[in-house]
Amino acid sequence: MNEDISPEEAMKQVKKIFKKRGSRALEMARKEILQEKMECKEVKEALTYFMTEYWHDLARPSLLSLVSEAVGGEPELTTSIAIPITLISGAIDIHDDIIDQSKSKNGRPTVYGKYGKDIALLVGDALLFKGLTLLNTPAGKDIPTERMRIIIDIVKNMFFQLGDAEALELQFRGNLDVSPKEYLRVVRKKAADVEAHTRIGAVLAGASPKKIEALGEYGRLLGMLIILRDDWIDILDLEESQHRVKKESLPLPTLFGLQDPRTKAQLLRILQKKTMTLKDAELILKIIYQAKVFQKYKEFMENLAEEANSKLKQIGNNTVELEILIKSTLYLTEANRQNSDGSRPTTNL
Repeated sequence: MNEDISPEEAMKQVKKIFKKRGSRALEMARKEILQEKMECKEVKEALTYFMTEYWHDLARPSLLSLVSEAVGGEPELTTSIAIPITLISGAIDIHDDIIDQSKSKNGRPTVYGKYGKDIALLVGDALLFKGLTLLNTPAGKDIPTERMRIIIDIVKNMFFQLGDAEALELQFRGNLDVSPKEYLRVVRKKAADVEAHTRIGAVLAGASPKKIEALGEYGRLLGMLIILRDDWIDILDLEESQHRVKKESLPLPTLFGLQDPRTKAQLLRILQKKTMTLKDAELILKIIYQAKVFQKYKEFMENLAEEANSKLKQIGNNTVELEILIKSTLYLTEANRQNSDGSRPTTNL
């Protein structure tokens, strides 16, 4: 990995890369779904809200393009696959919000939070079926039939792994005895989403089986890094931290804290309370920092990043932007490395 670039600079570059690579596919995906006729005004309004105000997913179409180019493919040819995949990913996101009862993310109401469970479920279904339909139409006629068969099989496997991960994670709700190892096993399953995109990008380019496998594992590790970065973001966001304790699984930093005999009792006193306040969430953050969990977390992330980068070495020299994606996931840990005194760290993500 290029050591000359800082995680902060990598994050800035990633935003530019995503805008350049993913904007066209996202806009085309919006047009595809919003042209559908719907008599129910509320469903139409919720779908429009999601696609125009909430869902700005440039990452997935960009990843398809970057991976394909890295192994000699034409990045423009990934658009016909990026459109349905973008819609399918949006459906998965909405369904996840319903399961997790997430009413807001990043300061914006989710479809579930704004329109309720029933409308959110219908909007998610609309995105899913539109995406699957487009995936199976001749829009990608420039893609050989055998490659399309492999791509559809990758999407199917992704769904089963993500569904399995969600089901397993349900068992973690309210469970204070989950080990980091158990949690990370589920995180790896959840990273099937990113792996599917890197595999598809490689398949579209006609890469060798060896390179497809290397890029698939790169995607799996990158997905884990993204999920674990978001775990740390959730710890920093007191409202989200509170929600994780009440409605979802505990994030990995908290699980690390529960493994430390010095902090376990303090954390349990807070986590076992019937009602958890924002002050409690802030106290959890302070305890985790004082126990130096952050340093352990940072080292774990760096090891994952090193492993992901090792997979790229099997691809060749055209992987600079894929390396930058790895580096950008470390931005948060780098930006907050000095906050070992228990003060609340900050993030501009």
